[in-house]
Amino acid sequence: MKKILLMCVTMMVALPQAFAGKPLSIKDITGNVFSAKTISGINPLKGTSEFAQISSDKKKIVKYSFKTGRKTGVLFDLSDTKGTILREFDDYEISDDGQFILIQTNTKRVYRRSFKADFYLYNVKDKTLKILSTGGAQQIPTFSPDCKHIAFVRDNNIFITNGTSEKQITTDGQFNKVINGLPDWVNEEEFGFNNALAWSTDGKTLSWIRYDESKVKTYSLQMFKGAKPTKKEYEVYPGEYAYKYPKAGEDNSKVSVWSYQLDNDKILQYQLPLAADGYIPRIKTSTKDNQVIVYTMNRHQDELNLYSANPLTGDCKLLIKENVPKYVKEEAVEAIAIMKNSILLPSDRDGHMHLYLYTLDGKLIRQIEKGDYDVIRVYGYDEKTGKTYFQAAAKTPMQREIYVADKRGNVSCLSDRDGWNNAVFSGDYNYFLNTWSDRNHPYVFTIYDNMGKAVREVLNNNKLMADLEKFEIPKKEFFKFTTSEGIELNGWIMKPADFDASKKYPVIFHQYSGPGSQQVVDSWAIGSMRNGGVFDAYLTQKGFIVACVDGRGTGARGADFEKSIYLRLGDLESKDQVEAALWMGKQSYVDASRIGIWGWSFGGFNTLMSMSEGRKVFKAGVSIAPPTNWRYYDTVYTERYMRTPQENAAGYAINPIERAGKLSGKLLICHGIADDNVHIQNTYEYSEALIQADKDFKENFYTNRNHGIFGGNTRNHLLRQVSDWFIEHL
Repeated sequence: MKKILLMCVTMMVALPQAFAGKPLSIKDITGNVFSAKTISGINPLKGTSEFAQISSDKKKIVKYSFKTGRKTGVLFDLSDTKGTILREFDDYEISDDGQFILIQTNTKRVYRRSFKADFYLYNVKDKTLKILSTGGAQQIPTFSPDCKHIAFVRDNNIFITNGTSEKQITTDGQFNKVINGLPDWVNEEEFGFNNALAWSTDGKTLSWIRYDESKVKTYSLQMFKGAKPTKKEYEVYPGEYAYKYPKAGEDNSKVSVWSYQLDNDKILQYQLPLAADGYIPRIKTSTKDNQVIVYTMNRHQDELNLYSANPLTGDCKLLIKENVPKYVKEEAVEAIAIMKNSILLPSDRDGHMHLYLYTLDGKLIRQIEKGDYDVIRVYGYDEKTGKTYFQAAAKTPMQREIYVADKRGNVSCLSDRDGWNNAVFSGDYNYFLNTWSDRNHPYVFTIYDNMGKAVREVLNNNKLMADLEKFEIPKKEFFKFTTSEGIELNGWIMKPADFDASKKYPVIFHQYSGPGSQQVVDSWAIGSMRNGGVFDAYLTQKGFIVACVDGRGTGARGADFEKSIYLRLGDLESKDQVEAALWMGKQSYVDASRIGIWGWSFGGFNTLMSMSEGRKVFKAGVSIAPPTNWRYYDTVYTERYMRTPQENAAGYAINPIERAGKLSGKLLICHGIADDNVHIQNTYEYSEALIQADKDFKENFYTNRNHGIFGGNTRNHLLRQVSDWFIEHL
């Protein structure tokens, strides 16, 4: 009887497909059938209105005009080189003087941003191509400003070559012990960089950050034979990948900064004021003689210092001290620009992210712009004109515009369409490639001049729009509501194409909810898979309404809203998802007894938190790769928002494991066994807590898959589990 009933329910839920155009399939969605066309690999050439791009056959680097789009030259051609013969290449880097090009091949990923590759040095003048080093794959090859030398890292040690002879600078580098010139796992992942080298402007000294991770505890990932790819070496006995991963409250790498003088081989350590548990999130070349810029942060990450460091003496002088309430955002650190005569610093010191201009000696010149909005991205400061180009969420948190601020603080909008605008500026700031989309229209690429006038359309996605019309993809609509605590929240909703307001529908909420994130965006990156909501449209074809709400802690609404979650991750975020479900359940077309929720990573965490918040509003949920106790996650990210477990025991106690006994609703958990970011430990421990609390649940594990859970048929299988779970239980 139960089986028959389930079959009938499934047929009734699936019935709307007959009235809603062609049916979508998960395989087509994960197979990129509905992927929008994009433009990538645009490399603006310094001081010009031209850009370089790799040809589609990966055999040439071609130069084009921003204004006309016409080819203006060929910078590199594999068929026209002397010396080494290559069939294709992956990437490249051009020296500042344009006389040399590093050609990257055989790229192998390490972590999110790091990789190893074989590099070749191309001489533009005589067209010779030769291998950079015969000692093995290299990392982060970096030209000196005078273009006479290249520094790189191999096996955690630093080398310098002039293209002919090679010299090893450090010898203490060793896997899982000491790293020179490269950030360790947590610094790379959470401070968003992969290069910890900095030349002096005259090219006579090289400086680097050294990471001593010998005291950092090791985490081990178990690897199996698996499939696509198959690891035959683990066919009978599993293998292991062990790496240094500092969990909240534990020891980090000990960091220090060193310099090497090329003319006398002298190595010295900088006398950098830094607490034993402090961070060095960047080191940068300066245009001043005998100066590099070193950033430091305290472990709480509410203080950022920029130092002028002398590579000949090791002396360090404080230039800028940035103190803000709660924490300095990682995006602000990433966007700092060290220029010829000045330093541009983003800061939310007045409650919104704005831009501040300093001299190279650390003197504040002026605030570049101001207002009741957040600057999101910095495109550049033109020192010739005093104009600053940036992206902001000035009209609404859900949109993005391109702006220019002149040296008097006058701000003008350069993007003429509501929605989501992003830009790539030419090296002389005369033109920019604008990428526009909104929640219902895929990307359109257009060249504008620096006055905001459209010059030419480069690419659109009209064909994709036409293709999607055959499937009757529902429109995404925005809505607002106010919670019982008086907080106004933004959301979006997708209703089935044959929506009937007289009926009552089940609802699936998708959310991420992490600090500074946004899912409610007027962009084609909307939706659970960030592809125009096609997977969400698939769910509407199964008879569901799909919705998303950005709760407290999310971005583009000022520092107070974003940082309201400080020291209590998951508390307010889960309350807001519950409030969203309660509000949605009051709508005349919603069945309040059939509401579900799902999310990935932080969204998986908040799915668990919301299902165990105490108010039993969610009938079913899917949690993918969730952190289940912030004690298990890394130091930099976790402590930015939570401080350490030793300081904030009450805050760390707010987690899904502690709430296991309150879990309400049918739960599916999915996790990749080889997740180097959110370890499988999180799901193992949570599962045990549910078992001891006598809670029923289901879990799916994905062999050898990392945090992204993809490869072969994996993503297709994963999304089918999500949809089938809601079809069965809602």
